Amino acid sequence: MQIGGVEIEDTYAEAFHMWAARLVITAVNGQWAQTAAHATIGFATSIIGCGCEGGIERELASTETPDGRTGVSLLLMTRSREDMEKQLPLRVGQGVMTCATTACFNGLDSTETVSVGGNLRFFGDGFQISKLLDGRRFWRIPVMEGEFLVEDRFGIQRAVAGGNLLILGQTPEAALAAAEAAVSAIRKVNDVALPFPGGVARSGSKVGSRYKFLRASTNDAYCPTLRPLVKSALPEGVNCVLEIVIIGLTEMAIRSAMRVGAEAACRPGIVRISAGNYGGRLGKVLIGLQELWA
Repeated sequence: MQIGGVEIEDTYAEAFHMWAARLVITAVNGQWAQTAAHATIGFATSIIGCGCEGGIERELASTETPDGRTGVSLLLMTRSREDMEKQLPLRVGQGVMTCATTACFNGLDSTETVSVGGNLRFFGDGFQISKLLDGRRFWRIPVMEGEFLVEDRFGIQRAVAGGNLLILGQTPEAALAAAEAAVSAIRKVNDVALPFPGGVARSGSKVGSRYKFLRASTNDAYCPTLRPLVKSALPEGVNCVLEIVIIGLTEMAIRSAMRVGAEAACRPGIVRISAGNYGGRLGKVLIGLQELWA
């Protein structure tokens, strides 16, 4: 199968189930909402070493937010409910509450919830105030700027992480241009986010390592400099591989993102679009690459 002269490999992305939350962060303007968002998802690229994965889902107009201000929605994912109960209050407390002019709201309608504002309220040292509006409880926590408004509980749901595309390019320049085009296309899809810096990962991993203390190590089959030393997966002429990793609220959203990302990446200088998998050892959600166009 080819798109625009670029081979679409007959393989699959191996994704897996996680727990997800959606955070709605608002601020006095878009710049401060983005600042808080980036602080909150900092060091949340991979569950392998970060404890969670997160990314900006999209910007929000003032008509889409609970307090009528400009905002940003984030997706944050963890392996377990218990991990989410730890990660959400930490990240909202350190990334949002510390940032000038912000407020933070739950963005998921779910019967499963975890406490966020209910934990952070203690920072108010007894001066915090609870408000109940339309059945939703909020906390007003006094800070030196004025007050930080945060919702009491945040909805969580089962979701999918590990959707991915491998972009095999003739040169680093061609691969990066294709990856940037893929990121731009994927960011128009609802219910997904890209956890790696700029949406692109250059250090893709495989499961396991020759070092027993490591759970994952460099994906040597796709490293151009290791071609003479390992069983390489690189066709002739490929000198750079970049990966797009996608997290999403549903498998359907992941599939949509992979499809539009792959289509955008099929451009001059790209030899093949592939996907990363581990023989079914990591995840139970297997997304066939060619099946995206079925």
